[in-house]
Amino acid sequence: MADAELQTFTSIMDALVRISSNMKSIERELRCPVCEEMVKQPIVLPCMHSVCVLCAAEVLVQRGYPPPELPPEPNTPTSSPITRSPRQTRRPPPKTDRLDRVIRTVCGTHPGRRRKDTPPVIMLFPCPTCGKDVELGERGLTDCLRNLTLERIVERYRHTVSLGSMAIMCQFCKPPQALEATKGCADCRSNFCNECFKLYHPWGTPRAQHEHIMPTHSFRPKVLVCVEHEQERLQFYCRSCQNLLCPLCKLRRAHSGHKIMPIALAYQTLKEKITKEMNYVFANQDSVQAQITQVESGIAQTEVNSAVAKEQSNQCVSELRSVLVERQGVLAMLLEGARAQRAGALNAQLSEKQSLLENAGLLTYTQELLKETDQSCFVQAARVTHNRLVKAIENLHHFSLSADPSFRHFQMDVSRELKALSSMDFIQAPLAPVIDTQKTLAYDQLYLCWRLPQDSAPAWHYSVEYLRKVGGAGALWGRVLSEGSSGSNGTHCSWQRLDDVGGTSAVIDKLEMDSVYILRVRGCNKAGFGEYSEEVYLHTPPAPVLSFCLDSRWGLHAERVALGKGQTYARSVPGMTLLQAADRALTSCDLTSDLLVADVSITQGRHYWACTVEPGSYLVKVGVGVEAKLQEWFHLPQDMASPRYDPDSGHDSVAEDAQDCPPFCFLTMGMGKILLPKCGASNTSAGPLTAPLPPRLGLCLDFEKGRLTFYDAHSLRVLWEGTVDCSAPVCPAFCFIGGGALQLQELIANRSTEQNPPRRVTIQTRATDADH
Repeated sequence: MADAELQTFTSIMDALVRISSNMKSIERELRCPVCEEMVKQPIVLPCMHSVCVLCAAEVLVQRGYPPPELPPEPNTPTSSPITRSPRQTRRPPPKTDRLDRVIRTVCGTHPGRRRKDTPPVIMLFPCPTCGKDVELGERGLTDCLRNLTLERIVERYRHTVSLGSMAIMCQFCKPPQALEATKGCADCRSNFCNECFKLYHPWGTPRAQHEHIMPTHSFRPKVLVCVEHEQERLQFYCRSCQNLLCPLCKLRRAHSGHKIMPIALAYQTLKEKITKEMNYVFANQDSVQAQITQVESGIAQTEVNSAVAKEQSNQCVSELRSVLVERQGVLAMLLEGARAQRAGALNAQLSEKQSLLENAGLLTYTQELLKETDQSCFVQAARVTHNRLVKAIENLHHFSLSADPSFRHFQMDVSRELKALSSMDFIQAPLAPVIDTQKTLAYDQLYLCWRLPQDSAPAWHYSVEYLRKVGGAGALWGRVLSEGSSGSNGTHCSWQRLDDVGGTSAVIDKLEMDSVYILRVRGCNKAGFGEYSEEVYLHTPPAPVLSFCLDSRWGLHAERVALGKGQTYARSVPGMTLLQAADRALTSCDLTSDLLVADVSITQGRHYWACTVEPGSYLVKVGVGVEAKLQEWFHLPQDMASPRYDPDSGHDSVAEDAQDCPPFCFLTMGMGKILLPKCGASNTSAGPLTAPLPPRLGLCLDFEKGRLTFYDAHSLRVLWEGTVDCSAPVCPAFCFIGGGALQLQELIANRSTEQNPPRRVTIQTRATDADH
């Protein structure tokens, strides 16, 4: 029996020690970031971080804001008032009106007093946790609610870690007979022993309904109430602005259209999320421990690598110092050589000038020479002296030093070197690249082009990452808005990467059709990888890309239409025919046209292609048509103003529409606009619409369904859908009326390879093959 009791006692003590250890481990979460001590009367800032109300007020005063009225410090065992015993004096409980009033004013638990009519001051509080200036509003700390939950956790923590320490004494027992407090009253804000609590809370009185709590030195309000409306409890939560609301705040116009839920639902939802997240963390303790090991290893590697980097930095500076010393010796030798050369020249000039003095050698020698009487000997010896005297006289008239003593050419300009040395720093990783959205496109492959900012460090190579977005745009936005989730949008899609990309462009192939891909790129050098660029979204074509060239043998007028190299570019120039047709403009609408078709025909499947029409073109028609009908239409030209031969409609009448599909399907564009025909019987009263001409026009033909869809090729936005007769082979076609130009979209796969020679395929051969 004794062994069982000992075992039970041991298990209880182990549980208490474990609970005490768990409580002590959260001490860091309970510290105020300003005073770094246990929080006292914490308030919640708009950034959702908590600080002591006294610390917050002190910070605001240091920033020059007027000091608010603060509540007194929480009671301590040494400062708690101890009154006479209620059994002797029956003294009423202490009054707490002033404390309530102050706490309501400062902490915003209850409505505060009205401020005087002064200009509103927007207070900014520097949150030490997030490092941002948080706007408190005109009323400052009054709008900040007290964090009652944190206070309760702190109280439980204090009670756990203070087991066996000084107990909280009853405030109404007379010493030295004061008993230990067993209960606290949240309404009276006092601690009582059992006898005093019964005495001051007799049955059948309103005080018997007071809420009793554990003994404490810091009493808190029972519930949170609105800071603007008296005694209105916060019963709603606004998801849009993430604020607690009372029933009156809910009716304000500021919250109209917001997502507001009852506080009970918000409580249950948030509690379930936190519980799931906590359970997830508990279930992945091995991963947490592994990551802790990695962090510890990273700390050790940081110390080692920092020492290595410091040694390398010292070595680089030493090398610079040695190079400077070596270069200093070379420059000193050059300077010494120039000094010796100039000093020798000046000394020679000095000797020559000194010889011109009255008693110097040259004049004395000349005087002796003039004493010579032998004429032939005099002439022989005097010629050299004459030359020396002539030169000396000339130097007297035009004197200059034989060498420049200023050494102006030996001055050094080290401003560039000093600037380079002063800006000498460790290698920086490249900045985030800027993606060129004009050149980046999705066609048969993805082509991504970028550049580095001007002030960026150079990159040795780049890493291109791409991700297929699953679930549409809504899934992506859901992932962005659901903060705190596991980081997944419902599907586990990982980024795929192209490493060691040498240039500033990359080609990505083997992609799925009709999908949206997210792309980003970052540079790398000796300092490591830099930041990612902004993510761009590219939509792949809805069908396989059809590659073709223009076949000009159908009615090509060389004086009006010219094809470029590779037969993917065509330009139409108005000639004399159109000029002559303008003379009959008042009596006829007969215009000349030039038709270009593709050198391939389509007999099955879905196909996509794109082209660019020059905005300055007069009229250009882009679409598809049945080969035989196109040939008949072109070789038997009719009045192009007649609706029976309008390629946009492709049929004779509305009655014919109901029986079969038209043999043509075209869109007309020109002068920077595109004409979108009316579609459907419901829009019979509405006329055609015009829209700006997109930079690139995409077309997708579904042969089996006989449907042609026109897209804005840049965003793959559908412009218009039409039907076409696909009972026979059809081919892409282009028609010029007046001046214009168009360019077929080049395959990305062909950009790095040589163009193949133009293909020559006749319509008759294609039609014959299709029949077979």
